[in-house]
Amino acid sequence: MIVNNETVHVEQDKLKSWLRLLLLFSLGVIGTVGMWSVVVVLPSLENEFGLDRGNASLLYAFTMVGFGLGNFLIGKITDKFGIKIPIIIATILLIASYLLAIISTKLWHLLFLQTFMGLASATFFGPLMADIGNYFNQRRGLAVSIVASANYIAGAIWPLLISRFLNFGSWKDAYLWIAILCFVIMLPLILILKNNLIRHDNLDNNLNSKNEIKNSFSPKKLQFLLMIAGIGCCVAMAMPQVHIVALCVDSGFGLNVGAEVLAVMLFSGMISRIASGVLSDKIGPVLTLFIGSLLQMISLVFFLPFDSQNSLYIVSFMFGLSQGGIVPAYAMIVRKYLPLSEVGERVGLVIMSTIVGMGLGGWLSGEIYDLTQSYKLAFVNGIVWNLMNVIIVSYIMWKVIFHKKISHKFN
Repeated sequence: MIVNNETVHVEQDKLKSWLRLLLLFSLGVIGTVGMWSVVVVLPSLENEFGLDRGNASLLYAFTMVGFGLGNFLIGKITDKFGIKIPIIIATILLIASYLLAIISTKLWHLLFLQTFMGLASATFFGPLMADIGNYFNQRRGLAVSIVASANYIAGAIWPLLISRFLNFGSWKDAYLWIAILCFVIMLPLILILKNNLIRHDNLDNNLNSKNEIKNSFSPKKLQFLLMIAGIGCCVAMAMPQVHIVALCVDSGFGLNVGAEVLAVMLFSGMISRIASGVLSDKIGPVLTLFIGSLLQMISLVFFLPFDSQNSLYIVSFMFGLSQGGIVPAYAMIVRKYLPLSEVGERVGLVIMSTIVGMGLGGWLSGEIYDLTQSYKLAFVNGIVWNLMNVIIVSYIMWKVIFHKKISHKFN
């Protein structure tokens, strides 16, 4: 396998940048299927393998372990070698994992394969956000958010497709078609993609921001706070995203309704991600993160009193609008305030923490359901974790924005 690397000074915000954005977005929509398929086939796997909700939720948790580790490890690799080789390997791994899952006979087989599905899908999330940020300047927040929104488009499209497959066949049939579609669609896109290695010496337009942040935080401290905040927000985020399909099935609304509610949630999340990218370019990523975190906590509260079929559509739409821009905001904060030459690794660390939160939140919600036979306390658990996130983000916002303004005023 030969990949031609080209070290370049990028002309930012030009036509080539937008074409690369379109290409990475398309790969993201297909490649992140690995983190969404298990959400839809969860009830089928419960029946076939005789699992309770807590054990079944481990499948999603293992997927998120792979996804989290992948964002960090692959981000570190792309800082040095570019994005193309990881994408090629991830595509092969993704297709092979789905094909092997079809012949699996034990839970531990699926747990192992779901980890690799998550690892492969990670290549099409954090590393792509880090890569595309090198190609934009004035509209960097928008570009990063568009690439990040590919994950939500995948979450809106794939569950609907898979639920339709399940109407006519088994989860194994659905997995076979996923492998076929990934091969047919992704291979031509990969052949077009160039593996440009970016020179960072003239690309960092945020040196003043990086110098000013040192007065409030060391890079390690800011990185740590962002990681803890990411865990908190995503434990909360996981409750609706992981269990909304199962909740709809348990409530008697059916699998198709559950898939539609999830699609509505993620489609509105896509809208939120793009809007938050524009907002981040105007008011900065820290304030954008605070707004998203606060609105997510408020929207979670609405799941408690409203549980009819129509209200679930509405509240899920609200939830998606509130939280879609949170994860891209983390990536933008890293790029703005931390060393640019390590952006892939550092974005990967924060994304890994958010995925740890998603895995933990998905598993905790399943265990709470098994204990109480209800998702009410699971939503309360999410709200508590979200409050922790809001407190941490508020502290970062105080130190980065308001404390700096007060210091400038009196100096």
